[in-house]
Amino acid sequence: MGITAQSVWDNCLSFIKDNIQPQAYKTWFEPIQAVKLTDNALSIQVPSKFFYEWLEEHYVKILKVSLTKELGKDAKLLYVIKMENTYGNKQPFTEKIPSSNRSTSVKTQNVDFSIKNKNPELKNPFVIPGIRNVKVESQLNPNYSFENFLEGDSNRLGRNAGLAVAAKPGGTSFNPLLIFGGVGLGKTHLAHAIGVDIKDKHPEKTVLYISAEKFTQQYIDSVKKNNRNDFIHFYQIIDVLIIDDVQFLSGKSGTQDVFFHIFNHLHQNGKQVILTSDKAPVDMQDIEQRLLSRFKWGLSAELQTPDFETRVSILKNKLYRDGVEMPEDIVDYVAKNIKSNVRELEGAIISLIAQSSFNKKEINLDLARTIVEKFVKNTKREVSIDYIQKVVSDYFQMDVDTLQSKTRKRHIVQARQLAMFFAKKLTKASLASIGSQIGKRDHATVLHACKTVDNLSSTDKQFKKYVEDITKKLTV
Repeated sequence: MGITAQSVWDNCLSFIKDNIQPQAYKTWFEPIQAVKLTDNALSIQVPSKFFYEWLEEHYVKILKVSLTKELGKDAKLLYVIKMENTYGNKQPFTEKIPSSNRSTSVKTQNVDFSIKNKNPELKNPFVIPGIRNVKVESQLNPNYSFENFLEGDSNRLGRNAGLAVAAKPGGTSFNPLLIFGGVGLGKTHLAHAIGVDIKDKHPEKTVLYISAEKFTQQYIDSVKKNNRNDFIHFYQIIDVLIIDDVQFLSGKSGTQDVFFHIFNHLHQNGKQVILTSDKAPVDMQDIEQRLLSRFKWGLSAELQTPDFETRVSILKNKLYRDGVEMPEDIVDYVAKNIKSNVRELEGAIISLIAQSSFNKKEINLDLARTIVEKFVKNTKREVSIDYIQKVVSDYFQMDVDTLQSKTRKRHIVQARQLAMFFAKKLTKASLASIGSQIGKRDHATVLHACKTVDNLSSTDKQFKKYVEDITKKLTV
């Protein structure tokens, strides 16, 4: 028959090569070697444990399809992991791991492709031993571009600084570039736009966009897995690092410490750092002074609430991009009455178009008034965390000080958890901010509180009634 491990793998590779980007193929498939074919199980050798995890996380579907074509529906894939140890004697360490089995057992088991995490999280892409020029997926959203980030007095400084950085990343005095401002004013959009423009003008640069929350989670995982150095080394090879919502690092001393070292390395090597935050450095709490001083090294550009003319331009641009025509007086009416942020402005226009098409109503001023009233009412209705604590305390007949206290009495703990749950549900505050306002707790306590409330609501009828009663009081 002449079927060998090599011939099967060659056929798989030709299929894979036709279906993925050339750079990805070169990075992730060329280093693999076919080792052995036993019945319907193909063994392949990969350079490292991380390499195996990356394949399993990102390419398991294409591997499954290609191998099934060659060996039938019962095809199995086994990985042989060959790692050079760090002592320089080049003695390889070999370990067999079956496809889709995350354990590091040295035993070879036949595990088929079907055992797979359906919603894989993006793995932290650590540096891979033996491979240079690792392809890093930038995580940028190409829809967020400078073309649809309209300039006005409210954002001119930030936008122009962004354009300067995109033209010469790491080569301007805007390093780091910190973009700050309230909710829905375009911080994330601008950060992505800079990254997208850099990728376009400097395709050789490694750009990475990541939220501070995900960065923190990756760091925690690296500590658990004892590969903190790999985490640091990976981030030190990035040319343009974009970290969104950097205020999320508040109170996380370990993450701040590691970010401090990464930041210093990037800055000293002429790499560009772009940060977004909901507040200026001077207003950031629980961020170490040495980090705050570095945030101030470059430029801090504030995005403010857009003025009337800018709001009109944003709406017209949105309508133009969506191919929708709307009378000038209606655009003006919406722009005049929704002033809080760009997100709500665009949301109102989308609602207007939807109402018109679904209910076959003409887009006129009456319809616009109805939609805008709802938006303005909902915007005003956003309750404060203080108000939530008062409502919950009154409901359980206790004062706010008791709710915030350190006591572990069950009914007080539940009241506190409910306050945190509603603060997360009804405000735009971060978990850290909610925790600090409700008894100086950390974000993990808030997360635990929300999960507890969700669980108790579905298992405890009395608790479910608490949630329903307080919901009515807060949303009237």
